[in-house]
Amino acid sequence: MNIDFNKNSDGLVPAIIQDATTKNVLMLGYMNQDAFNATQETNKVTFFSRTKNRLWTKGEESGNFLNLVDIKLDCDNDTLLIQVNPVGPTCHKGSDTCWNEGNDNSYGFITKLEETITNRIEDADESKSYVASLFKKGINKIAQKVGEEAVEVVIEAKDNNDDLFLNESADLLFHYLMLLQAKGFKLNDVVDVLKGREK
Repeated sequence: MNIDFNKNSDGLVPAIIQDATTKNVLMLGYMNQDAFNATQETNKVTFFSRTKNRLWTKGEESGNFLNLVDIKLDCDNDTLLIQVNPVGPTCHKGSDTCWNEGNDNSYGFITKLEETITNRIEDADESKSYVASLFKKGINKIAQKVGEEAVEVVIEAKDNNDDLFLNESADLLFHYLMLLQAKGFKLNDVVDVLKGREK
């Protein structure tokens, strides 16, 4: 890895720390050559502390280490993306990230859709919400709807109309997310099961 430590006069390069699993950015630190070497040797992320003017291994006092998973170098050879498995909160103020955000898994739009379903369930206005009206009918009706949508996906998979197949697939996923919540779960619970099966 050809890191350009000479690009800045202080010999430091930014090191963006990213959770290897959630892909959330946890913090930003700086490394010189010695910090980079120490990180590779110990598999614990080590920075050059500009305030202490020395090498500093994250977690050396708190025990909240950043265990190294992977290091990538950007296209200009002057910024590192370091993927880690964090042990405990990353920020010295006790939060998961230095932006005071939780380090939760997010599936982008799917997570937003799960939140919308939750909000519609809690609002429970059946006259305005399909979700609320279906939940009012109970879990048997929700499960039945998932079954109906699954059959429609299978039927459309056997035809050549991609638009219909994708629309039925969207309907199935939407109703499946509803069923998960009716059972007290979220998509992340299913992902955890799949991770447990990984070999």
